[in-house]
Amino acid sequence: MTSPASITVVPDMALTPAENDTPLTFASFEEFYPFYLSQHQDQTCRRLHFVGSSLGLLGLGAAVVTGKKRYIAAGIAAGYGCAWVGHFFFEKNKPATFQYPLYSFMGDWVMYKDMLTGKVSL
Repeated sequence: MTSPASITVVPDMALTPAENDTPLTFASFEEFYPFYLSQHQDQTCRRLHFVGSSLGLLGLGAAVVTGKKRYIAAGIAAGYGCAWVGHFFFEKNKPATFQYPLYSFMGDWVMYKDMLTGKVSL
């Protein structure tokens, strides 16, 4: 896997909304992740992803502690809600999860880790 520290996101790499409608083909997550980062250049969008992922973890933790599954649903709704607000109102693109659900889910958590470790700015 390519080290996130070695990935440089270039502004010209971002796709316009019209281009974002055309599916690209990725042979692996390692190929997908630079594209994923290119779709998260806006700082507010990244911060909303971070908040959403944190709320998702909080929901999971609350479900484990209380045994109430509704907290998982609340965490998922909060996580995707924050992320989609970031894309539609700040990044102004379509979330990659619409075309690449598994890779995007993986990308969310790798970017979250990269934000925690300072490899991606928060």
